[in-house]
Amino acid sequence: MQLQESHSVTFAMSCAIVGLSRCAYYYQPKLPDDSVIVSVLGAITDKHLRWGFPKCFNRIRKLGSYQ
Repeated sequence: MQLQESHSVTFAMSCAIVGLSRCAYYYQPKLPDDSVIVSVLGAITDKHLRWGFPKCFNRIRKLGSYQ
């Protein structure tokens, strides 16, 4: 981080200064592109208009599209 290079602060302190958790700094997404999830979710919500997020999420998990 640039804060560590320009000032003598620890990594944890530099994350706290910018309001970023250390976990979020190191996060790597599981999928490079979410287009598959978006298309499956769109198909589910087009068919089942009244379903909320938990039900759609469980259906996607059962279909095996997101693991």
